Amino acid sequence: MTDQQDDGKPQDPFKPYKGRFETYDRIPEKGRKTDDILEEIALMAEEENTAWRTGKISGTYYHAGDAHRAFLNQTFSYFSHVNTIQFDLCPSMAKFESEIISMTAGMLNGDAVKDVDPSDDVCGTVTSGGSESIAMAVKVYRDKARAEKNVTAPEIIMPKTAHPAFNKAGAYYGVKMVIVPVDFPDFRVSPEAVEARINPNTVAIVGSAGNYPYGLIDPLRELSAVALKHGIGFHVDGCLGGFILPWIEKLGYKIPPFDFRLPGVTSISADTHKFGYALKGTSVILYRNPEFRRYQYFTFPDWPGGIYASPTSAGSRSGGLSAATWASLVSLGASGYLDAARSIMHVADEIRAAIEAIDGLIVIGEPTFLIGFRSEALDIFHINDFMKTRGWRFNCLQLPPALHFCVTLPQTRVPNLGAEFRKDLAEGVSYARQNVGTPAQSSALYGLAGIVDGNQQVNDLLCGVFDHMYAI
Repeated sequence: MTDQQDDGKPQDPFKPYKGRFETYDRIPEKGRKTDDILEEIALMAEEENTAWRTGKISGTYYHAGDAHRAFLNQTFSYFSHVNTIQFDLCPSMAKFESEIISMTAGMLNGDAVKDVDPSDDVCGTVTSGGSESIAMAVKVYRDKARAEKNVTAPEIIMPKTAHPAFNKAGAYYGVKMVIVPVDFPDFRVSPEAVEARINPNTVAIVGSAGNYPYGLIDPLRELSAVALKHGIGFHVDGCLGGFILPWIEKLGYKIPPFDFRLPGVTSISADTHKFGYALKGTSVILYRNPEFRRYQYFTFPDWPGGIYASPTSAGSRSGGLSAATWASLVSLGASGYLDAARSIMHVADEIRAAIEAIDGLIVIGEPTFLIGFRSEALDIFHINDFMKTRGWRFNCLQLPPALHFCVTLPQTRVPNLGAEFRKDLAEGVSYARQNVGTPAQSSALYGLAGIVDGNQQVNDLLCGVFDHMYAI
């Protein structure tokens, strides 16, 4: 299924513009005309936009429509040159970011912490994305435990399904990540299994709301009790679900408490650039009280260049992103987010029903906006192979083999998408049944990834892909 170039050679998916447009390996001696540059960029953008406009792309594109995106881009332009770290020159940044944090905390029931301890007061910072929000939480738990408990070999316990950003943060900050397998067929972490792994070096535990592979919410109420019992931190990763689950709950769906209503929750990450419908490059990390946040800050008063301080791992950030994020929240309002969630769940319910109606397919857990499914009778990747020919792009999962489809607003703008999905999926299952015993094209990578040697081969392959992407 490799695309072919006009000369018959396979097309490089990472370099489709090579040969079409000029390649620059040096700064040109003479600058190009701006109109020519914009024309070239606009052509690339339009070609790449055709994929998500079909509504058949899982996740990836979370924006709230062309008009909303144009509004955010205009907002961004007023502050694109601003550095958020220079609050004294641009006090608008303090306004935007403090209000983003407060609005996010309100959505996630930050006021509930005072019912447990009146001295608690939810606070946080704006970050560059979910990975940085998670990394900041890992740093906070490491430093807090070192300062207050003299823990020098910190460990954080996380479900196997938690985002790899935790593993990355552990590698960066020297924190051992203790991984707990999830229960089958529930695919959520066992609180008992988490508690069994707690030792004097444990500084925090992690739960997802919802996790990326399956969109499921871990048993957070029970994990909250475990964290309180042992006096350790508890981070809820709401990077994916944080800005949509509260509205799904208001629509009447059964969503278990996942936010600061749980007394053991000490931090939550939530991505404004996903279902907050902000421009890419923003997230929020929240803490139960300012004592946690103090361990996130970096200060260096003895530098010849002056006193240096940074609230997050990033130094310079464009103020345009903070302005646009604030504008997204206040322009949509609670009613806008509720309407968006209603539209998303209408499509998600149709997709889930289509999967459940086919014998041999199994919906994983009790999903909401993201539906994962697997099969014990068929090679699920044969279905993926077929669906790709119809323009669908699923996310492929492993351990066990599965697929998921994450519904975002672009899917809600395509008429009869649910009916089209049902028809194509039924044909995809028929295709899989006709090809039992033959290898699926999209399963090769996952076939390697199930063994240690295979994982090393995959690591080498992925590093090679990055090398190739950055090559001229």
